[in-house]
Formats: sequence, structure tokens, C-alpha cells
Amino acid sequence: MAILASACQRQTTRLLARNAVAGRLSALSATRDVTVATPFSYKLRGTSTTRTITTQTQQQPSTPQTRTTAPRYQALSQVQAVTPRQSFATMTQVNTQPYRSMQSSGSTDPVWTHKLPWSKIPEFPSLSKDLETDIAIIGAGIAGISTAYELVKRGKQVTLIEARNVLSGESGRTSGHLTNDLDDGFVEIAKKHGEEGAKQAAASHAWARDRIGEIAKELNIDCEYRRLPAYDISQFPVGEKKHEDELQELKEEAEFQKKIGMETRFDPNLTVRGWTSSIDQRGGMVADNQATFHPTRYLVGVLNWLKTQPNFQCYARTRIMDVKEKGIELLGMGHKTVEITTQGGHTIKAENAIEATCVPLQKLSVISQLEFYRTYCIAVRVPKGSVEDCLLYDNAEEYKYVRLTECDEQNDYLVVGGCDHKVGQEETTPRFDELEKWTRERFPQAGSTDYKWSGQIFEPVDYLGFIGKNQGNDKIYIITGDSGDGLTHGVLAGRLLADEIDGVKNPWADLYNPKRVASILKSLPSMLSHDLQINAQYKRYLQTDIQDIEDLPRGCGGVLNKADTKKPIAVYKDENGNVKKFSALCPHLKGVVCWNNVEKSFDCPVHGSRFSKEGICVSGPAKAGLAPADEAGENLKEQAAAA
Repeated sequence: MAILASACQRQTTRLLARNAVAGRLSALSATRDVTVATPFSYKLRGTSTTRTITTQTQQQPSTPQTRTTAPRYQALSQVQAVTPRQSFATMTQVNTQPYRSMQSSGSTDPVWTHKLPWSKIPEFPSLSKDLETDIAIIGAGIAGISTAYELVKRGKQVTLIEARNVLSGESGRTSGHLTNDLDDGFVEIAKKHGEEGAKQAAASHAWARDRIGEIAKELNIDCEYRRLPAYDISQFPVGEKKHEDELQELKEEAEFQKKIGMETRFDPNLTVRGWTSSIDQRGGMVADNQATFHPTRYLVGVLNWLKTQPNFQCYARTRIMDVKEKGIELLGMGHKTVEITTQGGHTIKAENAIEATCVPLQKLSVISQLEFYRTYCIAVRVPKGSVEDCLLYDNAEEYKYVRLTECDEQNDYLVVGGCDHKVGQEETTPRFDELEKWTRERFPQAGSTDYKWSGQIFEPVDYLGFIGKNQGNDKIYIITGDSGDGLTHGVLAGRLLADEIDGVKNPWADLYNPKRVASILKSLPSMLSHDLQINAQYKRYLQTDIQDIEDLPRGCGGVLNKADTKKPIAVYKDENGNVKKFSALCPHLKGVVCWNNVEKSFDCPVHGSRFSKEGICVSGPAKAGLAPADEAGENLKEQAAAA
């Protein structure tokens, strides 16, 4: 891969030089996603401090448009130890086999495959007939599986449907933090939802965190679930004025969290055992009684239990193309149902449908209230016991998040994440170097980096997710907007939706209602700014990544957009030099995709849809994949889907 990366970099220099001579408006290398300069400002939430950043073609990863959270940073131009008894599951390289796009939304392997390889994840048949069910759940990640579990336990007939393999989405690409110390901070959440709303958010995510432990114990799932503290620290070293400022903000956050019932305190002398470098960032906030786990081992355990239940069925590799309500209900008269259509032409009729698809399968509506980000992780070997078992977060613009997971008898893995940026709008390749540098500067005992991967985050404009009836619907429910807390958010969704379908009033339902108005109105300025920013991404219609397919290195992709192509073409050249072509227009709202060299995918910079190198849709809101533009592209797409 190092050779491939060097080849891509050499081609970068040639392409940029050629495009400069040709007088093109802008050129992206085959390994970059960034386009022309876009300045914007951000401020530290709760302060008057503002800065200006310019995103441009040659931008380095130290100044990206990052997803940042209170008391971390907000971009103004964006949206203003349970010990189980039984286990159900007994190095970093990009997998180039076509079937990977059916297993995962990226080509890299997350650290969770160390203990649970892809081959150990349960398989389910594809749907080959029409059927009827009480509840159809679309999406087999933590939200869909958790909701299925809660509904099956209540006696409902549940059908779980997944477009690719189960657990092929973002649940297997997370960092595995379980906390109600939410990313955006409760001081900021209270500004949108009030103090009572902040209290409910803390209580609901605490319930979800604890619920995973309860289920793991009940089903005897060996998933490393354990309790541990969460530490929030300053990004700056002791002695700098900014360090003092951030500690003051953390102190205020700790006081507010304690006020709303959390087990939080401020410790001015907080240190992390194992942080032995000379970089001194001591002091910070401690949120006790948080948790962590191995996400895919847990979810496989729940799936294995569900498979034994007579009122549960699951179909994989069954892509949903349409979900709509049928019939009329008015003043207690009439009856509505849901009709679901698959890409294969089959129909599912259900009393209720739940879209647990990270982002709903629709054009806009709630999608306009979300921002879409990539986030990155590495797993580095450290000697067992050499680093404190905790959750750790710093307050940087590209804030880092840290935890431990099992490796072997001698070592643990230190999982370090961060370096977020908007989907399809910045280069992806250097992020891992930045994470590794940060880690080794603070933890000198760090050994080899065995895993590198990335995932996707869906950030709501008012900091809290959307769980409940979709806007304009009575029988269609959605789960979206995880705000970086997707694991607890997905588990919480199971209880909220099971209660709503059962007619049980849940005290947290209004807080997460997708039809809420007040907190969205408070976010209108940032929504408008974000809308302008993403609409600016249509400038890709005037740009080309490559001038000639011959310039594209093997194992790389890019968009060819010249006068003689008539429309933008997404080109992928495999490791054998074979070329495949697809339409570069995202099926959702026709944004021009960008090549993601880390995950070997084509990513849309407008609303975050992503497509594998075979053109298969691996992340919505797009429903279908990229249309093949030649026979080779069509054959590759069919091969991947059938593998």
C-alpha cells in the first residue's frame, strides 16, 4: 500500500501541473477530495472567540472543516464490568475483493475484526417473495437490531431488512464509547432544549448505556462490557492562557452536569495513568460510571438470540427502494398500512415501518437538518496495564477520543480517533498520520499501529437525534442524527419506538421527536449557512479530477469531467489496470462525487451518500448505487452484489 500511495502522490503532482497549464478552474488529484477555497469562521461555543479558516485544494489536515462539539468548536458556516459466562464469537490492509462492499461501508478493517472477523458475522437470505409483517425494520445496525430486540421481547412480529450484509454499516466502524457525557455538551444542549431537555438527554443516554450491560449479562454475551470513567481535558498544555480558559469551561460544564443528575466532577489535577510524555495537559472534567464494549461481538450476540425467536425473521442483501403509507385514517376511522418495495420487485406490507438506516431514505425534510462527517480511528498496541482504562476526550477543534480494547495476552489496543471533516470535501489520506503523531507524543510506550479505519457521523443542527414518526407520516418511523453518540442513540431508539408503537407515553419521546419545532427554529441561522455551503459543492460540475484515464494510478479512482465526456464520469482503475466507469452523479440530488482514497469509495459532498468502488451504495440518503457508464462497470457492480 505504501507503493500505491507513492504512485498516487506522484500522479497528484503531474495532474496538478497539467491542469495548471490547461487553465482549468480547479483540479483534484486522484487521492484528494478538496476543491476550491471556501473561507468560513468558527467560534468556541460560549465564548466570543472567532477564527477564520480557508479550505482549499492544497489544504493540510491541521485546518479542516471539522465536526466539533461543545465545549469544543462549532463552525458558524455549518449548522449554527459485567463478566459474561459465554461468548458468541470465538493487520491493517485495504481489502480489494469486490465482496467487501457487501460486508462493510469501507475498504479498511476496523479493530473489531481482530476478535470477530467478517466471516463470523451471521448470514441471512435475501428476500425472494412478497410478505406481510407487523413491523418492518430497515437497517441491521445497532439501531435496527436494538429496536428489533425490544419489539420481539414485547411479542411483535418483526422483519429486519438490510441492503447488504447485516452489520455492514457504521455500527462496525465505531470506536465503541458508551457514555451520556454527550459530544455537544449539556450547557449548549440546554440552550436549544432547556434545562429539563438537557436532563432528559442525560437520563435517556444513561439508560441506553446501562441497557447494553443488562442485555449482555442476560444473553451471556462476551463483549468486553465494563464500567470506567470518562475524562474531558484541555487541548492546550499547562501554562498557556488557552489551557486556563478551557479548564474554566470544563468546570462550568461539570457543574451543570452535576446539576442535572450526572456523576460528574471537576478535577484541576486530573492526569491519565500511562500518559508519560512531557506534554502536560493535566486538569479536566471526570464523568464517572461510563462504559465501553466490543460493538460487533455484542450485536452478533443479540442477533444470535433473535434468530431463535419465532416472531423474528431477517433478510439481507435486500435493498429497499420505496417506503410509503397506504390507506386513510381520520377521526378513528379507516386504516393505514405501509407498503415497502425492494429493488428486486418484491413487496413487504407492514403495520409499521422503521427506517434505521443512519439517514432516512428520502430527498430532504429531516435531511436538511443534518450535517455529514467522516471520522478516523487507529488501533495501536500498548503493553497491558500501561495505560489507564478510561474514555478520554480533548477539546481540540479536531478533538481526539481514546479508549482501550483487547489485543492479546501481552498487549491491549489503544483506540484513538478524531480528525473529522465533512464528507467529500477534504482529503482523507493524512488523517491517520495526524492521529498516530498525537498518540506517540503522549504515550511513548505505543507500539505498532495495526488497524486504521474511518466511519461516518450524522450531526443534527440542534445537537439531539431524531427518533419517532417521520415528518408527514403516521406509520413510518425514523432513527437518525446520532451526533457522534450513535451506539447509545441506537439502543435508546429501541425503547422509544417500542413504547410509541405500543401506545405507551415515554417521557423522553418529545425531546427526540422528528417533528419538533422550537429547537429547530433556534438553529435556523446555522441551517441556512450550512445549506449555502453544501449547495456550493455543485461547483464540482465545473471541475475534473483527472485529464486522462491513463494518469490514474492502479487502485485509485477519480472523476473525469471534460467537454467530450458530456457528463461527469466516476472512473476506477483496479490493481490489474482494468478500468470501470460509472456516472459520477449521486442518485439522491445529483451532486458530483469525490474519490475517497482511504476507503476506496466515491463520496457525495452534498448530503454524504457514499458508493463503493463497484458503484454500490454503502451509505444513504441515496437508495441506489451509481449507474454504470460502461459494460465493465456494470459487470463489476453485478459481481460485487452477487458475491
